[in-house]
Amino acid sequence: MAKLLIVEDDLSVRSFTARALAAAGHAVETAEDGLEGLEKIKEAEGGYDLVLSDIRMPAMDGIDMAREAASAYPALRLLLMTGFADQRERAAEMEGTVSGVVNKPFTLAEIRQRIGEVLAA
Repeated sequence: MAKLLIVEDDLSVRSFTARALAAAGHAVETAEDGLEGLEKIKEAEGGYDLVLSDIRMPAMDGIDMAREAASAYPALRLLLMTGFADQRERAAEMEGTVSGVVNKPFTLAEIRQRIGEVLAA
């Protein structure tokens, strides 16, 4: 199916999401923060079908990572996730660059559905 990168600093969320999406048939890679995520995006030359990233992370947050990734690879699809209302508001400025924001916590069905919608768009 699709090649996905999940960028999330929380191990339990990262593992849950990666397993759920791999079980749906996707090829999934992970990164622990925005710096590692950006490094993987550059190594793959933007070759992911979708990057799913948390917003609030140490080192480099998801919004800064998304800005840099979109600048280098304008066709790269990005989807952000957060459990914080203030971070969701920050993501609003990324409209047109990202394909939306997933609210955490989410269910297995919800994340699969959102990924499917973004990939189908």
